[in-house]
Amino acid sequence: MQAKTPSESVAILTDLVLPGETNPLNNLFGGELLARMDRAASIAARRHSRRITVTASVNHVAFNRAIPLGSVVTIEAKVSRTFKTSMEIYIDVWIEDRESGIKNKANEAIYTFVAVDETGRPIEVPAILPETELEKQRYDAALRRKQLSLVLAGKMKPNEATELKALFTE
Repeated sequence: MQAKTPSESVAILTDLVLPGETNPLNNLFGGELLARMDRAASIAARRHSRRITVTASVNHVAFNRAIPLGSVVTIEAKVSRTFKTSMEIYIDVWIEDRESGIKNKANEAIYTFVAVDETGRPIEVPAILPETELEKQRYDAALRRKQLSLVLAGKMKPNEATELKALFTE
């Protein structure tokens, strides 16, 4: 199975925030944004693996800025790291300024997807080869996030989380 680059998995969704998608403050509902991010992440995972993919977990979400009614929202998702059958997808959310057209980062998230066969069983995915400095940073951090998750779930002993431990011994 040939390794791929994160850029090969990029999924970009751009849409408007409409009145039926907002809360009483006229900002995009958080749940609506989560669903949009899940769709973008699903496309990125599918592009990378060329398999059926399912959401395994929402690992991190940061609602840093409200997204007002009428905003043009762009969600960019791409694979940041792969493991045997799973893929970490990093998602950036941007709001486009109506007057200048400049995009400002509003939110970010990290999802995990698993590739499955037609019977729903996990199936191996291609490795990922990060190219840019940001992709390399996200790639390295993904292993630490995975180890932390496994330790917290009781599936890995803390002394086995070598990448995670290295943060505290340097």
